[in-house]
Amino acid sequence: MDESELKARLNALSLEHRDLDAAIDALARSATADMLQIARLKKRKLRLKDEMSVIQDMLIPDIIA
Repeated sequence: MDESELKARLNALSLEHRDLDAAIDALARSATADMLQIARLKKRKLRLKDEMSVIQDMLIPDIIA
């Protein structure tokens, strides 16, 4: 992947991460909060964050001091 593809992927992941955050908040506030569904969404959110970190590391060049 080149830099522009990595940035596009990072933006897509960030958007999905924010959407999951909103979905988790909405589920948590509902009267019939499904804790299993919330846990699954939180795990997905963590996986997205990990993938975002990997891409960010790929975008930042190594600097030899």
